[in-house]
Amino acid sequence: MSGITHALFKQTNGTKVTVFDKHSQVGGVLQSNRTEGYLMDYGANTLSLRTKQIENFLKRYQVLEHAIDANEKCSKRFIVKKNKVISLPQGFLSFLTSSFLSPMGKLRLCIEPFIPRLRENFVDESMASFVKRRLGKEALDYAANPFVGGVYASRPESLIIKHAFPSIVEIEKKYGSIIKGMIKGGINPEDKIAKTRLISFKSGMQELPIRLAKHLKEEPILNCQIKEISREASGQWRLYGQNQQNNSIEQVFDEVICTLPSHALKKIKWNSLNDDHLIEVLAQATHPPLTLTFLGYNRNQISHPLDGFGFLIPEVENRQILGTLFSSTLFSNRAPENKVLLTSFIGGERNPELCELNDENIISLSKSENQDLLSIKGQPEFSHLIHWPKSIPLPDHLTSMRINAAKTLNLRNPGITFSGSHISGAPLPNCIFAN
Repeated sequence: MSGITHALFKQTNGTKVTVFDKHSQVGGVLQSNRTEGYLMDYGANTLSLRTKQIENFLKRYQVLEHAIDANEKCSKRFIVKKNKVISLPQGFLSFLTSSFLSPMGKLRLCIEPFIPRLRENFVDESMASFVKRRLGKEALDYAANPFVGGVYASRPESLIIKHAFPSIVEIEKKYGSIIKGMIKGGINPEDKIAKTRLISFKSGMQELPIRLAKHLKEEPILNCQIKEISREASGQWRLYGQNQQNNSIEQVFDEVICTLPSHALKKIKWNSLNDDHLIEVLAQATHPPLTLTFLGYNRNQISHPLDGFGFLIPEVENRQILGTLFSSTLFSNRAPENKVLLTSFIGGERNPELCELNDENIISLSKSENQDLLSIKGQPEFSHLIHWPKSIPLPDHLTSMRINAAKTLNLRNPGITFSGSHISGAPLPNCIFAN
C-alpha cells in the first residue's frame, strides 16, 4: 500500500513512475484467498473509514464505489473475562450494567477528566503507563491490553504511545482529558466524516491495492526482487533486479522511493549510499511472529449468536489465542450459505513460541479455544492457516531511531526516500498518507 500510494501521489505531479514488486500481485501483506467458498483475508480484514482525507482519496481513484460496509451488528465487540465472552458497553446505560469492569474500575474510569495531565514531557511513555495513569489498572488489563493484542499482536508495555496512537497523546495535550477530547470530537474534528464506516470489498481487502494500481500509468513490474541499488556519478540511481526466470533487470531512475519492510532492507546491496550504516537501524524493527487460522463450521454447530465483530482476550485470562473475528458476520460473502467463518490470531509478542508448532497442532489449539468460548459442537468442515514469521512492525522504543535514521538518509542522499509501515506506522491510513 505504501509503495502504490507513493507512486500515485508522484504521478499526480506529472512524474513517470515505475513500481517494482517481488510478488505476482500488488498489495504486499494485503492478501485475500477464496477456498471452498470461504473468503479469507491474510492481512487487514477491514479499513476503518473515519476521515474526509481517506474518503476523498478513495473517491478520487474510483475505489469507494466498490466498497462494501460491514454488517451493522459489528458495532458490538466482545472480550473474554473469567472464561466467558462478554459484550463491551456501547453506551452509558450498558456501561453501568456491563461486567467488563468492576464497580471500582468503572469509578476509576469516570474520574479520568479530573486526572491532571503530565507536566513533564515523557518522550517515550509506554501505552501501559499512559493508560494506567489516565484510566486505571483495570482498564489497562481489560481494555488496552486486548485492544493492543488485536491491533498490533503486542503488549501495551512494549508500545510507545506517541508512535502507536499519536492522536490520543494530542488529545491529552489539547483537552487535558481523553474523555473530554472524545466528546468534543478529538483532534481535527473538521476532518471527520459524519459516520465512521467499516469497509472491505467483495473480493476481500486485496481488492483495494489492486484497484488503486489500475490507475498507475506504467504497469507494475511484478515477480521482481531488487538485489542492488547504486548511486551513479550523475546523481541518478541504478536498480538491479531479478525476475522469477532469473533474468536480470537493470534500470536507471532520477529518484527511488523504498517502501520495503524493515526486515527486507539488508537483502539489498547499497552502493555509494551516504551514512549507509543507518540501514542497520532501519532494519531493526520488532516483528513478532503471527499465525492466522480460519475455521469453517455449519451455523447450527455454534451456540453463540456471533452477533458482533469478534472477541479479544486480555492477557490476564491466560488463553492461547489473541482473539477471534466473526468474519462471516462482518461481511456476508465470507462463507457459503448456512456456514460461518472464524478467523483467529495466535502468537504475536504474547506467545511467539506457539507459531513454531506444526500446522496440525496450531489448528487443534485454535479449535479447542474457540470451542470452549463459543460453545461449538463437533469439528469444523474447513480449516486453513497462514504464517507470518515477521508480522506487524511494532511502534516500540526503536521507532524514534528508525524515524531519525530515515530522515538522515533521505537528507544525505538526494533522490532516495525511505518510507513504509516500519516508519509511518502499520495501520492502513498511515500507509496511504506516509507521503
